[in-house]
Amino acid sequence: MSVKIRLQRHGKKQKPFYWVVAADARSKRDGKYLEKIGTYNPNTNPATIELNLDSAVKWLHNGAQPTDTAKAILSYKGALLKHHLDGGIRKGALTQEQADAKLAAWLEAKAGKVDAKKDGLSKAQADAKAKALKAEQAVNAKRLADAAQAEADAIAAATPAVEEEEVVAEAEETPAAEENNETTEA
Repeated sequence: MSVKIRLQRHGKKQKPFYWVVAADARSKRDGKYLEKIGTYNPNTNPATIELNLDSAVKWLHNGAQPTDTAKAILSYKGALLKHHLDGGIRKGALTQEQADAKLAAWLEAKAGKVDAKKDGLSKAQADAKAKALKAEQAVNAKRLADAAQAEADAIAAATPAVEEEEVVAEAEETPAAEENNETTEA
């Protein structure tokens, strides 16, 4: 029986969530498996991967062959490096302490890269949010200025009309008064 380390799909439509499992190569993709090694969630940025490193290395030592995607995940989390270092220990090229030190240094460097990416993403998101807020404030200020200008124009348009009506009314009263004066003199 050949064993594969592969992904088993879970989740709903358009929202995949995978289990990393060790399964018989003849079983269905989402069928029976021997052991669940971890999970992989590609919906987050960066992707969330939880992996039982010791279990994955145990299966690699027993001859399990990872699929391409599973191999990328195992490499990302350091399982393939640990498997490689364990081979060096078996051959006598390394001691267990040296292998553990190399693995720990690699894991720290990898964690630093992941943290830098998360920081970059959060900074980019904060910058985009600040830019959107600034643009929204500019639009609101322009809208308020336009509303104030329209209100001032409406007041200015209404005021001369009232004055013109008074002037027209005075002009109409003046000829009537002159006519009254002329009729009394006559």
